This record gives sequence, C-alpha cells and structure tokens, in this order.
Amino acid sequence: MDLLTDILTQAGLRRRVLQMRALPTDRALLFPCEKSIGMHVVTQGRAYVHPPAGEPIALTQGDIAIMARGCVHLLSTQADIAGLAREPIAAHIEDPPRAAPDDMQAHNVVVSGAYQLWHAPVHPLFELLPSWFVLRADALGPASPIAGALSLLETELRRRDLGADVIVHGLLDVIFAYVLRHVVELLQPDEANWIVAIRDASVRDAVQLMHEDCGRAWTLEDLARGVGVSRAGLAAKFRAAMGTTPANYLRTVRMQRAIRLLSETQHTLESVAAKVGYQDAFSFSKVFKRTVGVSP
Repeated sequence: MDLLTDILTQAGLRRRVLQMRALPTDRALLFPCEKSIGMHVVTQGRAYVHPPAGEPIALTQGDIAIMARGCVHLLSTQADIAGLAREPIAAHIEDPPRAAPDDMQAHNVVVSGAYQLWHAPVHPLFELLPSWFVLRADALGPASPIAGALSLLETELRRRDLGADVIVHGLLDVIFAYVLRHVVELLQPDEANWIVAIRDASVRDAVQLMHEDCGRAWTLEDLARGVGVSRAGLAAKFRAAMGTTPANYLRTVRMQRAIRLLSETQHTLESVAAKVGYQDAFSFSKVFKRTVGVSP
C-alpha cells in the first residue's frame, strides 16, 4: 500500500474538475476551497492567482499552482483586480464544461481542479503542506513525467476526440499526484515530523505496517520485529524523526480511518471500533472525541 494514497483516501479525497475555460478579462474567479486542495494548470497564455494575503502570483503556460486545503483565492488575467467583479465558482460542478472553439483560441486558458478532503484531516501531513506552491514549466526537464502529462493534457483539450473527458480527468489526477509528491520531496522541515520520519527507512517501514493493518494490536516489539531493528532502536528512531511515539501515530491512523468508515459506510459504532483496533465502542468513543473534538 502506498502511504500517500492511503492518507488521501482515508481523508475522503474526491476530485472535481471545476473549470476548463478561457479566463474572462472583466472579472476575477473566486475559488471557495474550504475543504479542498486546489490546483490550476495554465495550458495557454497567462493568469494571476490572488491569495488571501500578499502579492498576486503570475502563472504562464505550463505552470502549475497548488494550494493547501482551506486557501480561498481568486484567479484572473490581471495583476490588479481592484476594479473587477468577483464571480464565485460553483463547488458542485463535476465535469469540465466543454470549451467552445473560440475559447480554445483565446489568449488565456486554465484547467482548475479541486481535490476535496471532506473529512477533517487529522493526519499531520496536511499541517505540513505550504499554503501555496508553484511548479514552473521551465523547471521541468524534457524527460519529466509532469511535462509529458501536460503535453497530453493540452492535446486532449484541443482535439476533444472520443474519450477526452475520461482522459482529461485521468491526466489531472496524474499531474496532481506528481506535484504533491514533488512538494513533499522538496520540503525541508527543521523539526521532527511526518516528512522527516518517512525519509528514515526503518521508521517508514513501521509507518507502512500501521497503515496496512491499523486494526491490529501493534506493540513496539511487533513493529521492531517487522522492520528488522531492535525495540529500543525503533523507539529512539521513531521519536527522533516523527516527534512522537509509534502508539500515538497509530492512534492518528486509526482515527483517520474511523472518520472515513463513519462517514461513508453503514457500519455500526461497534463494528467501526473493532475495525480500527478497539475492543468496544465506549473506549473507541473516548479516544475519538479526545482526538477529533466531536463524538463519533
């Protein structure tokens, strides 16, 4: 099981393609991203992202902007939007509107997506993501898989052959996953946390085991045996890299999975408690409320 995939899945990740359009010149588009990791891909021309605070961020063809969950922002063709109207983007749009031929001939075309995390993300990874990250086209080499996916995306948007919608959705998912991976790899935290931890092979393997079977009654000895190190060695490495104990991290993984089960299935409270490693609903409910802030 891939760690990043599991974390996003348990957080209730859902992709919505919000816009595939030529940007209007007379108004700024408002993206309500309270529950979303947002992404903009400029396939033609130029655009400006306006964060809640600070200077606008200029994007040119091939640039990709990604923003953390909760970062409401504006998108426009102009750096100065003082005199422009704000047009909210409907969060319920599921499929990209088909661009008219004159749209595709326009100067500025952007594909925008929202990767919605409907469940309150309790995993520490989400706290580490920067509010904004821009991957510039000129930073991508010709052999970059992101550059390849962007080229395919531009082709599909122009040609609109059979299956184009499915391909566009798939390519956006590929681009999103690559950029998110790139962000995690580039971050250089100055203190112990999840990103530091998974760069240590032993700690990463222990984290992997907990994600694969969070319902198991893991002990430190079990984890140490599973990754091939001593009990004391794993305990010291885990705390130094993650800043917490394996038991505390296991509780986080269990609560994230419990949120998903409670939100998306019809399992009883007792069943959910058992699936995430608790002997009864009462003990599970106490831990859940203490960790998440509300009762199951």
